Amino acid sequence: MSPTDEERFSRLVAEVAGAGRVPLMRECVQHGQVSTWEHCVRVAHASLAMARALRLRVSERELVRAALLHDYFLYDWHEPGHVGHATQHPVFALRNAHEDFDLSPLEENVIASHMWPLPPTRVPRSREAVLVCLADKWCSLAETLLMR
Repeated sequence: MSPTDEERFSRLVAEVAGAGRVPLMRECVQHGQVSTWEHCVRVAHASLAMARALRLRVSERELVRAALLHDYFLYDWHEPGHVGHATQHPVFALRNAHEDFDLSPLEENVIASHMWPLPPTRVPRSREAVLVCLADKWCSLAETLLMR
C-alpha cells in the first residue's frame, strides 16, 4: 500500500484501538505468540491491501472496523470449555461488538461470516466480507505455522 494508504489505515485503526473493551484483545493469545489484537490488525491490513491490489471499490472504514472486530470474542479460546470455538466465536464477537460499537449491516455480516464456510449458513455478502474471510485464513495460517 502507498504511504497515504498506510496513513489512512493507521487513522482507522486508531479509531478502534482504545474503544470499548478492545484493549482486552491484547491480553489474549490468538495463534502461536500472536495476540488477538495483533491478529485483527494484520487481517485488517491484509484485507485493505488486497482491495487495493485488486482495485476493488470497498468501504474502507467499514472494512477496517469489521476486520479489527472480527475476533472480538474476549476470552482465551485455548482454555478448557470453549468447545466449538471455530464455529461459535463469530457469534460472541458480533454480540460484544454490538455492545461496544454502532455497527452497520455490512460490518455485522463481515464479523458473522468471517469463518465461512464454517458454518455454511453464515455467508459473506459483500466484497468486504469476502476480503476479511480470505485475509483471516491467510493470516491465521501464517501465524500458526511461521510465528510460533
